[in-house]
Amino acid sequence: MGGRDVTERPDFLVRGERARLFPVLADTSKEGRTLSILLACLETVEEFGKSLLADLGVKAGGRTKIEAYTEVVLKKGGEKTARPDGLLVLKTGAKSWTALVEAKVGNSELTVGQLDSYLEIAKMNGIDALITISNQFAPLPSHHPVQLSNASLKKATLLHWSWMYVLTQATLQLGNSDIEDKEQRVILNEMVRFLSHPSAGVKSFDQMPASWTTVAGTIQAGGTVSAKSNDAQEVVGAWYQETRDLCLILSRQLGEEVDVKVPRIHVSDPVLRLKTDAQGLASENCLRATFVVPNTAAAIEISADFRKRSVFASMRVAAPTDRKSTKARLNWLLRQLQKSKPDGIHIRLFWPGRGPFTQHPLTALRDGPEAAEGNGKVVTSFEVVFARDLGGRFAQRKNFIIDLEQAIPDFYEQVGQHLKAWQPQAPKIKEDRLDATDVSTEALREEAEDAVADRNVPAE
Repeated sequence: MGGRDVTERPDFLVRGERARLFPVLADTSKEGRTLSILLACLETVEEFGKSLLADLGVKAGGRTKIEAYTEVVLKKGGEKTARPDGLLVLKTGAKSWTALVEAKVGNSELTVGQLDSYLEIAKMNGIDALITISNQFAPLPSHHPVQLSNASLKKATLLHWSWMYVLTQATLQLGNSDIEDKEQRVILNEMVRFLSHPSAGVKSFDQMPASWTTVAGTIQAGGTVSAKSNDAQEVVGAWYQETRDLCLILSRQLGEEVDVKVPRIHVSDPVLRLKTDAQGLASENCLRATFVVPNTAAAIEISADFRKRSVFASMRVAAPTDRKSTKARLNWLLRQLQKSKPDGIHIRLFWPGRGPFTQHPLTALRDGPEAAEGNGKVVTSFEVVFARDLGGRFAQRKNFIIDLEQAIPDFYEQVGQHLKAWQPQAPKIKEDRLDATDVSTEALREEAEDAVADRNVPAE
């Protein structure tokens, strides 16, 4: 945790109130009240604060002290109209890490101009980072929902939390008993109650942008979408926000943290990620995401297909190699899905070599698993696919989200929680083995010497 050497209150801070759990603010100051409560919990509930900061890549050890301020005025640039909502200071010995905090609630969104101003203020005062919190979503804290120029991003580290992410993390910590101190649990539970109330202004992502309908209509009419167009990039950005929100929904439903899997090359380059997925939208007319759920048989692959006006979810597992026939291997899979409702579920079978997979409805395979056998080959892996046709609702900005947020949990309930990866059994000792006491060390030595002698005999 790099930073400057400090021993007391930051020298760049002219004025600032310590964050309060019960702030006395005007009714119109929703953002100030909500942020003050969050910052006070970050400072007071140690495990919660350290967990959220670790998500930013900031390590807070046992000796780290967290200080939080609101209504801050800074020495340089702080008297201007652009004034950040809060300040975080992490102290570990003589070292500190500092971050400005800017919050939005309700339908208010962060803007390029505002973020540029705060990053400039951070640079002027030697502050390490700017943390933004809003109802906008990002797959990673280092991927911001607002695109800024490279010049602005060099001024300070820009990081982001959604309010729903903060609420989800607090809920998970309470549910998993990560907070042992009784008083701290009470405080965190009260914060969850507050953030869950409509008056706090915390919202899920509930509507795709107008460009979603435009892009869907263009593709349905047989037209093409340019990967460089504003519409395509806005649609991809909205997909990122919705899939992140859907991960948080699953996290709360399962009581375990569910993550969007981002390719390593894209983790450090969100611009490349947006470009790649926009090209995928233009060429395949599909948007894709991968969810990682702890202790499941495989990652969950999700896609939205604009041509088919459908959403898909799937998981792929290797077939058990201790079963010799395709029918036996398939029965291993079918037993796992015996309680699953078959509507919309299909099984894909992958074969040795580069040939295409074959696909059958789950209902058909239950009636006759031998129908999957063919060409004398033995299946090597299975993919369980769930498809839901949205029809005209696919292009509707709110209904698409409603249907997607119902379809993916349905898939997990019917498939994901039942599916198990095959593992080979541990080897068993042979029944006709010699008793260990019947073999002397001398006999073993003689056997080894004979083997060496055999290798040294010249070939005829």
